[in-house]
Amino acid sequence: MYRNILIATDGSELATDAARQGIALAKSLGSKVTVIKVTEPPYGYDANLPADAQPGIVQAAREEAKAILAGLADAARSAGVPCETVHVEQGPPYLSIIETAQAKSCDLIVMGSHGRSGVAAVVVGSHTMKVLTHSKIPVLVYR
Repeated sequence: MYRNILIATDGSELATDAARQGIALAKSLGSKVTVIKVTEPPYGYDANLPADAQPGIVQAAREEAKAILAGLADAARSAGVPCETVHVEQGPPYLSIIETAQAKSCDLIVMGSHGRSGVAAVVVGSHTMKVLTHSKIPVLVYR
């Protein structure tokens, strides 16, 4: 049915739960997974920070993404599911998710209904809605 499932994550608890469900689905279907983390520039940029502090912010965002992706890759491997990870450092996130799904020949996208709390939840939730609205690939939204 589905051979390559794209799992989109932001590292939030709900996204991690959605990813684990996506991995379980992939295992039951004998599918592989591609896990994507999109980090929007400027990574929490603050105009009041000195310019030499900005590379540290970028590096911290990369390290966070690497850790999130490694954790999900380990979960997939533990479940016996082949896994590829992708970190995209440019947005908009919904478009990066859709484009990656197309480029990797994914036939299903799995993602949480919303991500982090507060203002970030509104932003991430809007990305889920945009993926639902613009994707021609089926989308499974975990709540």
